[in-house]
Amino acid sequence: MINRLAEFAEELRAAGLPVSMVEVLDAAEATQHADLESMDGLRFALAATMIKSDRHREAFDRIFDVYFVFGGPADFPNDDEPTDDLTRATADALAHDDHDRLLDLIREAVERFGRTGTGSLGGDSYYAYRVLRRLNPDQIRNMLLEAASAGDDGFRGRLAGSRAERSIRLLREEVRREILRRVAESRGRDAAMRSVDVSLVEDLDLQHATRIEIDAIQRAVGPLARKLATRLSQRRRHGQRGRLDVRRTIRRSLGHGGVFVDPRFRSPRVAKPQIVLLCDTSGSMATFSRFTMQLAHAIASELASVRSFVFVEGIDEVTRLFTPGNNFTDSLARIATEADIVRADGHSDYGRSFDEFVERYLGAVTSRATVIVVGDARSNYRDASHEAFRTIADRARAVFWLNPEAERFWNTGDSIMSAYAPWCDRVDEVHSLRQLERFIERAALPGVGAGRPRRAGRPA
Repeated sequence: MINRLAEFAEELRAAGLPVSMVEVLDAAEATQHADLESMDGLRFALAATMIKSDRHREAFDRIFDVYFVFGGPADFPNDDEPTDDLTRATADALAHDDHDRLLDLIREAVERFGRTGTGSLGGDSYYAYRVLRRLNPDQIRNMLLEAASAGDDGFRGRLAGSRAERSIRLLREEVRREILRRVAESRGRDAAMRSVDVSLVEDLDLQHATRIEIDAIQRAVGPLARKLATRLSQRRRHGQRGRLDVRRTIRRSLGHGGVFVDPRFRSPRVAKPQIVLLCDTSGSMATFSRFTMQLAHAIASELASVRSFVFVEGIDEVTRLFTPGNNFTDSLARIATEADIVRADGHSDYGRSFDEFVERYLGAVTSRATVIVVGDARSNYRDASHEAFRTIADRARAVFWLNPEAERFWNTGDSIMSAYAPWCDRVDEVHSLRQLERFIERAALPGVGAGRPRRAGRPA
């Protein structure tokens, strides 16, 4: 058993999940107490001991299904038969929580509409897409809402909507499991493992995430926001004490014959952190800026002083839209209709936006403020106005720039990242949660943002 678990752990590590040998031993111990008569008993025992975060659960389940759940050969015929009856039956099974019937219907759908027995090996997501397209999850969702009499927008309607979404997620998951099971049965475990599309939430590209992926990303933003808030609350010079307390030091020296062997220091004053977020919301940044606004919304619930600004050709403050209690989706919609950020053609103009910030909002930046700029620094060949950005940086405690583009593309074409980088404490490539977490870890390194008025490494 321990060898089998060690092999399984290797598959998990290959997908990016952190699994140590200690956790493998814990998993082996857990199997001694789990109900192994059902596959779920083994699944739950291994999941409880081998994964550290709920956001890794989906990847774990995919690999588990391939590694442990398969039998003899099987084929996947395909036809073009009508699907209305199967769609209605699936909706009915979901509405009545009839899981056994649901599984039977999914097996039937996979047999009719999936084809993985021959030909080139593709990802499991592709085969699941083929089956789900024929089952029509949108139509099933509408049937579930109609059956629940969810025509109103009140509490009953929201409850029915939430239940319908959970049912659709269950349908997608069970279709995917059946696909994996069939691939493994027909081609073997190793081939099936190569077909699994495993993407950890922290590695998803924030610029090109799908709606489902964005939902998963947003659930992971809260803990990272709390971590960033904690980091920015710490003093920048770790290990340094407050100023020398001369009077107490002299008093302490009297016990050592007047020798200053035990200097005393005043307790350092910890300043309350302030965050000023400047976010490019132009077309090239649309998906990533949504994520950034979600991060700002989460940070605002952790810190009392967060001011949020969005810009395209001009800049406008949207702090009021991201205070705790506001609905995030509604806030995004209001940005599109209320924020005054388009001046001419709607294309990014970083220089004009920074000029306008200095003119209208410079008071938001104090010696306690950490300025976080989020953007790709592509300004459509317009003037960079780096002097305005320098003015902002000189007033701030620290300046961080998060660029979702790969670093190799910086300063190519209309990118003017080099015009602003000298005035930043850090410029980081951030297009995934893993990179964001890495930035957060480094955001409070010793000395970062500590010097005033000009930090080390900045041009004179």
